[in-house]
Amino acid sequence: MISCHAAEDPIKKVAIFGGTHGNELTGVFLVKHWLENGTEIQRTGLEVKPFITNPRAVKECTRYIDCDLNRVFGPEYLGKKMSEDLPYEVRRAQEINHLFGPKDSEDSYDIIFDLHNTTSNMGCTLILEDSRSDFLIQMFHYIKTSLAPLPCYVYLIEHPSLRYATTRSIAKYPVGIEVGPQPQGVLRADILDQMRKMIKHALDFIHNFNEGKEFPPCAIEVYKIMEKVDYPRNESGEIAAIIHPKLQDQDWKPLHPGDPVFLTPDGKTIPLGGDHTVYPVFVNEAAYYEKKEAFAKTAKLTLNAKSIRSSLH
Repeated sequence: MISCHAAEDPIKKVAIFGGTHGNELTGVFLVKHWLENGTEIQRTGLEVKPFITNPRAVKECTRYIDCDLNRVFGPEYLGKKMSEDLPYEVRRAQEINHLFGPKDSEDSYDIIFDLHNTTSNMGCTLILEDSRSDFLIQMFHYIKTSLAPLPCYVYLIEHPSLRYATTRSIAKYPVGIEVGPQPQGVLRADILDQMRKMIKHALDFIHNFNEGKEFPPCAIEVYKIMEKVDYPRNESGEIAAIIHPKLQDQDWKPLHPGDPVFLTPDGKTIPLGGDHTVYPVFVNEAAYYEKKEAFAKTAKLTLNAKSIRSSLH
């Protein structure tokens, strides 16, 4: 009987990015540690390169210097003629693309793990950019299973207008790792431990795959971005209502039409409109105030992956 599985090339080059946002300290701390002592992330036959992506922002302990590094990896930025007049992060994006890309080429790194923190109560989150990738669905299934009973959620950012050109998108398989809640500029041991475990399981998966292990068909639950919701604002464009206490810290929990979403200073509740249940994420994320995003609405769905096995075996 012929097994129906996707034969994938073995994984050779992996990068782990920390400090894409300079005030999200878990990734910065881990990458700096691994640059000093990388034993924990080494796997036989695999090149694993830890890398600080935005060193100036890390030094200043700020999200970015001129613009958000995690939004400037589209062709309109990577294709700009290099000059000192370009924003720092656009120049840095071109350097990173040169080192780990070029994007969409045979030479690009196989996998980039990009480590982030959120101030939202999102726990362990894996960010998926391609719902058709058997390899990544299998990897995420392996990480979720290995972390259990600790929950691990998958956020699918595939969307015609809401997806964005991430730092990790130069790899063949981009993986966002987001762990919270943790304030900006702060390190928490529990959050560090969770992120470390996610990386360990991911590297174990790659090692097993390269060794010829076949992963049978699997399915994972994902939360797909549908819409970003801004805070209510007054005529001057200032925030006129805040996240309701009943929504605060309720990331991934069902939010039904009529449920409280915002609260005005005079105590008026603004409920969720529409006619269907959504699952909120990035609720009251500190970094998204400037992006005018109070939370994102997601829909819950299931993704299936075929069996996969390295093509060398």
